[in-house]
Amino acid sequence: MLKVSETAAEKAKEILKAEGKEGWGLRVFIHGAGCCGPSYGMDIDENANEGDETVEKNGLRVFVAKDAYESLSNKEIDYIKTEQGEGFVINGGEAPSCGSGSGCSSCG
Repeated sequence: MLKVSETAAEKAKEILKAEGKEGWGLRVFIHGAGCCGPSYGMDIDENANEGDETVEKNGLRVFVAKDAYESLSNKEIDYIKTEQGEGFVINGGEAPSCGSGSGCSSCG
């Protein structure tokens, strides 16, 4: 099951309030894929779509597109701040398994 950190929930609610969209939620969806698995996108949305799974944390709703829900199992949405910037990230799960010599430059 997808989890949401306390920090991510509070930051998302803060952003939604600033946008005048209190009560709305985050939407997580698959935004392409490569040899290392899916890439995810995030947006804000007022309501869940048919077939979405909804995860809640501290009053924040996260709508997960049906095709993304299984691949997000055992992962967590977090919010980080570093010297390079800040933003939402998805952490956890197993490392991708790109075969040696696969030509994938984004895999470790």
